Amino acid sequence: MIPNYAKIFTYLVPWKSNSVHFGGHKGLQRGLGFEYKSNVSLIDYPDARRMDLRQTLRDPYEQVQVRIFNQDNTTPIFAVCDLSSSMQYRGNVRKLDQAKEIAASIAYSASETGDLFSFIAYNEHVIEELTLPLSHHLHLAFETIAQLDDYEKMRVSSEGILDVPQYLSQNKSMVFWLSDFHMPNHLIEQAFNAMSAHQIVPIVLWDEHEYKKLPKFGFGNMIDPETGASRTLFFRDSVRKQLEGAFAERKEALETLFSRFDTQAIYISGKFDADAMSHYFEEYMSL
Repeated sequence: MIPNYAKIFTYLVPWKSNSVHFGGHKGLQRGLGFEYKSNVSLIDYPDARRMDLRQTLRDPYEQVQVRIFNQDNTTPIFAVCDLSSSMQYRGNVRKLDQAKEIAASIAYSASETGDLFSFIAYNEHVIEELTLPLSHHLHLAFETIAQLDDYEKMRVSSEGILDVPQYLSQNKSMVFWLSDFHMPNHLIEQAFNAMSAHQIVPIVLWDEHEYKKLPKFGFGNMIDPETGASRTLFFRDSVRKQLEGAFAERKEALETLFSRFDTQAIYISGKFDADAMSHYFEEYMSL
């Protein structure tokens, strides 16, 4: 059964796949597709259905010409999910619950496109029992991702992102990185360098209660993004403005870092919008 929180969106792959398997993306293999590649003689490519009468009449060697096309191929799709302490933050919803819905939507969209899907969870290391190898088994993907409901481990870091590249495909893949990115910039940079053979789509999960809907005056609890420990702060106007400014600076720093690796982030602070995800690919990754 498909969970009601799994929503289909349309993603575009901005490169030609070198897979030999038929799929929904432009590829490098010749075969049944719509992207014209070239003309060859019928002897070299014996498919009379593709005969090109005009080029045949023009051929000085009087050979029958056929048109060949690039086959549409598959692309490996990965959802890489941060399970460090800060992802337990709960504002309107818990960040990991958001991640669960988005990961399930990625799996569903990959299945509908005919692509292979893999889910990789990590905190200080890759979490093997919450990691699914590339496959077409959609319901197994849903079952694996649904285990995030019961995941509540605290006081764990995000260093395991550096172990993720060894779990990725040798072929160029689309990697959706789900995290709040409350980690050192040098760690993000190391991860991007290690995954440079792939197309990374950062999905930044921030909650408005972290930086916008803060208490105006009085005591309130904040979760330390690195340790997951709860801290009690006395909020007043200056403290609130300081926190808002820190998040604005953090967003600017992230965007600068992402741009160095030719990618744009998707910021999600409320309910997941599948149409907004489709729009992201239309705007930033159209061929």
